[in-house]
Amino acid sequence: MVEIKTTSQANSIARDSFGRRLGSLRLSVIDRCDLRCTYCMPAEDYTWLPNEDILTFEEIERTVEAFGALGVRKVRLTGGEPLLRGGLTELVERLSKNSTVDDLAMTTNATQLAKWAESLHNAGLRRVTVSLDTLNPARFETLTRRVVLDRVLTGIREAARVEFSEIKINTVVMQGFNDDELFDIIEFGKQVGAEVRFIEYMDVGGATLWSMERVFPKEEILSRLRSYYGIIEEITGRGSSPAERFRLPDGTNFGVIASTTEPFCISCDRSRVTADGMWYLCLYANKGYNLRKWLREGFTQEQLMEKIHNVWLERADRGAENRLNEPTRGALYHVEELKSDPHREMHTRGG
Repeated sequence: MVEIKTTSQANSIARDSFGRRLGSLRLSVIDRCDLRCTYCMPAEDYTWLPNEDILTFEEIERTVEAFGALGVRKVRLTGGEPLLRGGLTELVERLSKNSTVDDLAMTTNATQLAKWAESLHNAGLRRVTVSLDTLNPARFETLTRRVVLDRVLTGIREAARVEFSEIKINTVVMQGFNDDELFDIIEFGKQVGAEVRFIEYMDVGGATLWSMERVFPKEEILSRLRSYYGIIEEITGRGSSPAERFRLPDGTNFGVIASTTEPFCISCDRSRVTADGMWYLCLYANKGYNLRKWLREGFTQEQLMEKIHNVWLERADRGAENRLNEPTRGALYHVEELKSDPHREMHTRGG
């Protein structure tokens, strides 16, 4: 058991055993999703988290306040699909008033974004990231098992219309599936004022069909783009961001997240809280900490902060680096293992 330290220690900026600060929190508000992307949700049907376990808005506020007091300045709402959570604009409005939160963002699949973009913006949300892996309708249906690409694109365009301060498009690049769409997705990003980030296919959660042969690595992404656009300039000053950023000759910026082939664990300042309050210190972590239990057992805010602070002090996770060094690397979990613990699922953990 980790020793509880004093409140004055908890009020300092929390740093783990490698000196990594606690700076960014990914907060899932719901585990449900209306898509079934094959690299995230390999089955069609799931046993969802019990409704009574899902954190209330008050509990989410308390969580954000505690993390904020320990140095977190970036909060990202995730799911599942966060726009399926009832009353989300109310939660956004509450969190936007928290003085410690400098950066309140959301990741969405955009199927519901056209309906909610303006009200979310009015409530205080300023940054939106949309997951979009293909612009090809047939591929989109194959990947997501849903026919909603037009709704997704409409949602992105509506986000552009209401003028979020930043729109990003996350594209998981898979060898032999969508690696021929890099140019098309960048050009679409230009049309809607969004910065594209290409993500290497990762062996996490529901990626039960993952293999290194399906990974399209950063260097191949850059080589493909150079063949089309010419000289690409690297943008320095990455900090703790997961993306390395680059600039095309016309000034267009884009990013690459190379967490599979070039892990960046040593600078990672992120942790994740599931919709039912399980706190994970690493995307690859097998064990989480039950924040919901602390919240519902009557911890004071100071006790909650001290608990979080002390857990973070002991953090030594370097999951992606450990995976890189495995001699026979395959999918992290098989379907049976996912069914035995829903917290292993990416749609539960929030990515």
